[in-house]
Amino acid sequence: MQLYFIRHAESTNNYNRRVTGSSKGRSDDPELTATGQEQAQLLAQFLRNNYSSIPVLERDFQNARGFNFTHLYSSLMIRSVITGTFISQAINLPLKAWVDIHECRGPYFRDDQTDEPIATEGKNRAYFTANHPELILPDYLGEKGWWNRPVEETEQWFVRAKMVFQELIEKHGNSNDRVAIVSHGGFYNCFLATVLNFPPGHCYSFILNNAALSRIDFDNGKVRLCYLNRVDFLPKHLIT
Repeated sequence: MQLYFIRHAESTNNYNRRVTGSSKGRSDDPELTATGQEQAQLLAQFLRNNYSSIPVLERDFQNARGFNFTHLYSSLMIRSVITGTFISQAINLPLKAWVDIHECRGPYFRDDQTDEPIATEGKNRAYFTANHPELILPDYLGEKGWWNRPVEETEQWFVRAKMVFQELIEKHGNSNDRVAIVSHGGFYNCFLATVLNFPPGHCYSFILNNAALSRIDFDNGKVRLCYLNRVDFLPKHLIT
């Protein structure tokens, strides 16, 4: 299996944090900024222009002969869904929701007075049907949002990362699948730490820019980091 971890393009929360250095006024489920829209479009264009209907059997660790994804997953957070939709439409591959690859803590905002995180329910089926009808949703998603629980505790981040890793191996490990997941920077850190057997609780060691590509190969029990945080398809002024 080749795994491609794609971080969503720049969100309004990313922009506010970058400009103000604060998370005050954050959205629980932000949209993309104008910069984020450009990033997602260029990423999708890059993947489309490096696609081939001919299977690439030999080793190509830099994808010089194309990407040729076989599966495309996204978290149910809006910034990932929008980014994933650009990719899906560009390469004509269905986008499937995977709830467990959401960002650490889940959807939440911060109390203006106490700065405490307060969980929200996330978007429901009606929202996605109306706004992202092409997204393949889990059968259980209904009138309630996909989250509907307290803010995720830190120790659960790594439990979830391990679960996602195991599920990936079970579904795609013994195959030639090229799996792309559109997810988040915090979860990327937990996931990569899990794959590399870092000590428990070890996180935020890996930099991941908006819309960046990372590739990890799994072959007969071996793990190969082909590249991390690839943004060479973006002009300098769009790297965030």
